Amino acid sequence: MILSLALEQLLNGLQLGVMLFLMAAGLTLIFGVMGLINLAHGSLYMVGAFACAVVAAATGSFWLGLAASLVCAAAAGAIVEFLVIRRLYDRDHLDQVLATFALILIFSEGARWLFGSFPLYLDIPPLLSGAVPLPGIEAYPLYRLAIIGVGALVAFGLYLLISKTRLGMRIRAGESDREMIAALGVDIRTLYTVVFALGSALAGLAGALVGALQSVQVGMGEPVLILAFVVIVIGGIGSIKGALVGALIVGLTDTLGRFLLPSLLGLILPASTAGTVGASLAAMLIYIVMALVLAFRPRGLFPAKA
Repeated sequence: MILSLALEQLLNGLQLGVMLFLMAAGLTLIFGVMGLINLAHGSLYMVGAFACAVVAAATGSFWLGLAASLVCAAAAGAIVEFLVIRRLYDRDHLDQVLATFALILIFSEGARWLFGSFPLYLDIPPLLSGAVPLPGIEAYPLYRLAIIGVGALVAFGLYLLISKTRLGMRIRAGESDREMIAALGVDIRTLYTVVFALGSALAGLAGALVGALQSVQVGMGEPVLILAFVVIVIGGIGSIKGALVGALIVGLTDTLGRFLLPSLLGLILPASTAGTVGASLAAMLIYIVMALVLAFRPRGLFPAKA
């Protein structure tokens, strides 16, 4: 029974890690290519979740809602980049932080005005409802397995995009020397818009997928944004490989820490105290891991610019 529960928590950690990868991959692409600190990335996660919930409710199709989340988040990202972000590339990071923090407030109040303060709910599609037996686990939700699969496909797709396509070559060149590729005739503004829209679409996809597991509500992107920043700090800024590895580390550390620490502390402390202390330590565990990584690898595990 304990082994089954541990395996289930391991899969939950993988699912959380995959969701964080979808967030962190877009964030690290944007920072790596543009050098931009985008605090509004969590708002685009929220846009994807709301788009999916609204379209799914209107059409009765989760799949149309999922497609709408990609389109709406990418469009919102492109519009934001065109109207606001491109004026910040030559400004210092403090200006970028202030401007993108203002975008958080604008998106949050806009969502509250459009959809109200009450949460919306997404139903898991019938095709992915229910649970399936796995080795060592009596039944595990099929939808969570699907999220893990989607994350694996996205990671492979990003690898192909970055390493095998002309756009990926330009993205890699933009990370290394943006002035040189601009001098060679590449439209750097268009490249920035495409990268920003791609990162936004990944955030919107994460929001839509998670929206079926929890409520869709105003401000849902900010807690995830903090974890995404932890992921890219651990993995290495600008590295897709680092984002994947960092996301899995954070997801597994958070989930298994919340599962194991109260039990381990229960061996030496009263049950009630062990539960309280264990929950508090588990909440800090990912930040402890981040501090340890930075102590030995200040640029992260897989920095893009070694």
